[in-house]
Amino acid sequence: MSARSVLKALDRSRYEIVTIGITHEGRWYSGEGTLEALEEGRLDTLERVALLGEPGQRNLYRWREGAPLEVLSELDIVFPLLHGTFGEDGTIQGLFEMADVPYVGAGVLGSSAAMDKGLFKMLMQAQGIPAVESVVLLSSEIHRQVDSAIDRAEAVAPYPLFVKPANLGSSVGVSKVRSRSDLLEGLMDAARYDRRVLVERGVDAREIEVSVLGNEEPEASVPGEIIPSDEFYSYRAKYIDDRSELLIPAPIDPKTASQARRLAVETFLAFDGAGMARVDFLLERSTDRLYVNEANTIPGFTKISMYPKLWEASGLPYPALLDRLVDLALERQAQKDALVRSYEETA
Repeated sequence: MSARSVLKALDRSRYEIVTIGITHEGRWYSGEGTLEALEEGRLDTLERVALLGEPGQRNLYRWREGAPLEVLSELDIVFPLLHGTFGEDGTIQGLFEMADVPYVGAGVLGSSAAMDKGLFKMLMQAQGIPAVESVVLLSSEIHRQVDSAIDRAEAVAPYPLFVKPANLGSSVGVSKVRSRSDLLEGLMDAARYDRRVLVERGVDAREIEVSVLGNEEPEASVPGEIIPSDEFYSYRAKYIDDRSELLIPAPIDPKTASQARRLAVETFLAFDGAGMARVDFLLERSTDRLYVNEANTIPGFTKISMYPKLWEASGLPYPALLDRLVDLALERQAQKDALVRSYEETA
């Protein structure tokens, strides 16, 4: 859905677009109507392609069994629209770095630091940015020493607690637990998806989101608020029942809005963000305190997604936002190109 929206909005007079689709098995395809062919399972109408992790040749290659690689197209810049594992966690960004091809969004470090919820919270706390109390448990501990794992989880805070896979998105594997038996079930479920599991204090909070745009001097949008249809913003509330609400701008006082924007920029700089990110906050109802919950380095990008809608409300329409992201990617590549890549001791 994100890819479809971006493809429709890109200025065809400015960009020559090469679409690349990736199957669940990790195979790359390109060709006419890539998106539709993938959806309909018509892979035989597409070309198998590959990007080599080798600098100097920013090419997309046609890949055929038993035949030499052939250049299908040169790539000036890549716009990844891959949410979650392998797309948002620094993995594919590492391939782009090896190929020395410019790309939209955070680099390897920023992507991986933001993706791992446990590491992200530790990073926030180290920078003095408010984050909810939490602990990270390994799946091996959960399976082999479950009583110890539960004791460590319960030491975080009184119930309710939230249990989450550390490296996953869209609220998959997330549980709100209110008892020891709930906690055991939540830990086992989260451990199905990741070897690292985050347990954090449950906060009765409003969900506030801010879009960030830029590189070394990022800007923050007006804040928005999510009114989830479920008890929290679950997978069902996000994608299935269509009853969650987006309030733009968020109905919060100017002081809180200003604080959210400031913390969003500080968060972006703390994890070495680049290009774009959506920073999500918990606004605790009882204290009016803001906590940084997480950062999404490839947020939803449909025209009705929060990230572009917040920028539209801030005066930057969707097509102009895409142009700005491309420019930021090229700007970041120019910085890398200016670095010294070799060193020789001189007398």
